[in-house]
Amino acid sequence: MAIEIFKRKEQKYLITTQQYQELVNQISPYMRPDKFGKDGKYTVTSLYFESDDNKIYFETKNKLRYRQKLRLRVYDDTDLNGTAFFEVKQKHKKVVNKRRVLLQLSEAYRYLKSEKYSLDHYETSNSQVLREINYFKELYNLEPEMVVSYDRHALHCLDDPSLRITFDLNLRCRKDDLLLENGPYGENFIDPNLIVLEVKVNDSVPIWLTRILQNLDCKQRSASKFCTSLELLKHEALPIGTVKEVVEIGGV
Repeated sequence: MAIEIFKRKEQKYLITTQQYQELVNQISPYMRPDKFGKDGKYTVTSLYFESDDNKIYFETKNKLRYRQKLRLRVYDDTDLNGTAFFEVKQKHKKVVNKRRVLLQLSEAYRYLKSEKYSLDHYETSNSQVLREINYFKELYNLEPEMVVSYDRHALHCLDDPSLRITFDLNLRCRKDDLLLENGPYGENFIDPNLIVLEVKVNDSVPIWLTRILQNLDCKQRSASKFCTSLELLKHEALPIGTVKEVVEIGGV
């Protein structure tokens, strides 16, 4: 059973492919591949939602103490009968809370297109979470905005099940085709030679991992997939003078 409600801390890094390869090599004695996918590798494709006045973008861009996003996510290739995950991701400082509901992709589309049914009419894994998602969607007047996809390599710690490390590669986005069943394709919004590394843990990062990250000169860097992709796709519609996300090593 997939976890529907959870809380954790996240640290983000922007690293090179060379750092990625060396990091995987050095942490391999402590980690195992995620059980999902092949050797912990799979594709993530998400439909993100936004308001006409870009509320979500500016909350994230301005790093509000409390901010949240809505997305509909699938893994690997899927069709209308496949499983989708409707998620609200909330962040307060470095602590992330996720509330998500599992449902068939066709059922998710039916919810998005229809306003006449009560929320109890939909077949989901958690009707209460769907109510929370619906409240957030209506409060912000959210509509489908763009599709973001990437290839993920996920690892879990052997001794601490709460410690998870993910590497996101080949980050792409699109706005003209918002159907998730059409697959993970789009325009790269981060240099293909750069990788988003996330360290996810309930409490603190272990000393052995901190030392490896320091020795490989992996520095914490904010790398918002949402902001960077939206800036690429919607740059002309954003206010003049909007400063774009820095997604290069060293901030060059």
